[in-house]
Amino acid sequence: MTLAALRQLVAQGEGPTLEFKRTTGKVREGLETVCAFLNGAGGRVLFGVSRTGALEGQQVSEQTLHELAAALDRFEPPVAAKITRTKVLPGREVLAVSVAANQEAVPYTFEGRAFERVGNTTRKMTQARYEALLLQRAHARRRWENQPAVSVRLTDLDREEVLRTREVAIQQRRISAGTGAAIGDILDRLGLRRDGVITQAAQALYGTKFLPDYPQGLLKLGRFRGTTVTGPILDNRQEYLHAFAMVREGLAFLERTLPLGAQFPEGKIFREDRLALPPNALREILLNAVMHRDYADPGGYVAIAVFDDRVEIRSVGRLPAGITAAMLTGPHLSRPRNPLIADTFHRTGAVEIWGRGTNRVIEECRRYGVPPPTFEEQGGAVVVTFRAPIGAGTKSGPSRDQVGTKLSLSRDQRAVLRLGATPQPIHSLMTHCGKANRTKFRDKVLRPLLDAGLLAMTVPEKPRSSKQQYRTTQAGAAGLEDGPPE
Repeated sequence: MTLAALRQLVAQGEGPTLEFKRTTGKVREGLETVCAFLNGAGGRVLFGVSRTGALEGQQVSEQTLHELAAALDRFEPPVAAKITRTKVLPGREVLAVSVAANQEAVPYTFEGRAFERVGNTTRKMTQARYEALLLQRAHARRRWENQPAVSVRLTDLDREEVLRTREVAIQQRRISAGTGAAIGDILDRLGLRRDGVITQAAQALYGTKFLPDYPQGLLKLGRFRGTTVTGPILDNRQEYLHAFAMVREGLAFLERTLPLGAQFPEGKIFREDRLALPPNALREILLNAVMHRDYADPGGYVAIAVFDDRVEIRSVGRLPAGITAAMLTGPHLSRPRNPLIADTFHRTGAVEIWGRGTNRVIEECRRYGVPPPTFEEQGGAVVVTFRAPIGAGTKSGPSRDQVGTKLSLSRDQRAVLRLGATPQPIHSLMTHCGKANRTKFRDKVLRPLLDAGLLAMTVPEKPRSSKQQYRTTQAGAAGLEDGPPE
């Protein structure tokens, strides 16, 4: 900055975007004002100018600049401040610290506190104002979900899942029937691709590769004997999955793990099978856990833990500003952390957008005759707990009388079962389902069917044999007829 430009600036006097400090001995107060400028329209703090506007200057050494740079490190989030030096007298300079407005990153804090500018005065920001700015940040344009996905191509996404979203969304009348079947076109229509660049929301919703760049695509499933995590582990699984697969896998785990009772309703001939907890309520909470989690945390995950007395569904990430755990049991606004991800689920008809999900869960539990769940924030995560007498339990897996009515079958699994009792080699099954990854097909499609007794191997004692063939069992055929629709 030239001396003439500095004089012209100082002549304006202190105000909403300008403050004077006589020396950097007032660096702390000066940077509090910088924080206020960052939370407003930007501005400058001039060190070496008196309150009356006299250009007194100060001696500026390397140590002075080092201390100033160190003090700038105390901002959160980090700031890009511009420091300029203007000579005003022999051996004396004015230091200017300038910052531009960045509404996508507010609120800023300095040494853990937020400040705001009112006229020519800097003051500590109120808690209400700070929370309001946090909420605005959550809905700003720059969010984790709408940033470019790291090294993700269209071929890295689950094509069948994308097409399934298009089909269901058209049926729900939440996407135009004229939307093309090209994967890129569907992502564009859903707002999951920007200027030809795949977003991280698309990766979270449809990704097939998660390590090493996206370790947060983790679903943890556990069945513990007793009432604490220190008890014996009966089942322990960890899967890296996209959001839609997380919901399906989580629900299938609960259906396999929860005890299944039976009752004969008055006036009806046939019995009704009944899980210990209402499936619709579990589904709603699991959907919320997947949609509203903090995907920006690389150590984040969704977890389902089943104990003898309860089911816990945990999602890493705090509740949005202005929403408390207590509010979830009553009317509250819908404030999704990940609007693109939530909107995609909404287009499939899986959820609404009115913030009524937790209220429906409570009503469903009451109709089912079980206590409503509790909602808590624990250690940076939201935990929903369903209380029910689960029992001592055994290793998860459906009993034969559950097969067909309670096992959740994927589209590929149904396609395999439809081939009937004629033995087929694995490559024929993969071709029939349009799959290329042999290991994934065996582990994700065939293995659950084998474990459930729906599918049988022609050479059971040699599961890795290259001549191995598979056939649908009688239970599998019955399960396909009686099971829930796709």
